Amino acid sequence: MPKIADIETTPNPNARKFVLREPLTWGIAHSYESAEQAQGDALASALFAIAHVSNVFYIDRWLTVTQDGQADWDALVRDIAVPLRAAPAAAEQSAAAVFDARTSIADLSPQDRQRLDDIELILDQQIRPYLQSAAAEQSAAAVFDARTSIADLSPQDRQRLDDIELILDQQIRPYLQS
Repeated sequence: MPKIADIETTPNPNARKFVLREPLTWGIAHSYESAEQAQGDALASALFAIAHVSNVFYIDRWLTVTQDGQADWDALVRDIAVPLRAAPAAAEQSAAAVFDARTSIADLSPQDRQRLDDIELILDQQIRPYLQSAAAEQSAAAVFDARTSIADLSPQDRQRLDDIELILDQQIRPYLQS
């Protein structure tokens, strides 16, 4: 359950940004302009069920809600806080995804299970250490922020991404193609 750390105004007077203590996602943006678009997303659907909500966008540790201009923000913020606090944090969602994946892994053939083990080993030995070194130098969110353009990265970070891409291309792609 993400806790709200702060609520900020935005340049748009009809939008508020909710800054959270825990991420809702791990870098995956969710953007909806209607309840119909939000079908299948429990948090966004719950927010669109609140009168006057007209747009929902969230990624990592923040959520922006836009209203139609007809609601009082003090009352609307209280209404938005309820489903937001009830939403699972990214770590909880990841745990559920891992459980589901483990269940399906049990059904893999021995050959596919070996492929998956080999890929995991490559990730553990080569990719994750690269990402951890980036986090040690500076916030991983600043290095690999989903809103950051590759052109905005430092030459060192660009090289790090190129190296990761090369490892993935040379060592993991063959497992996926066989």
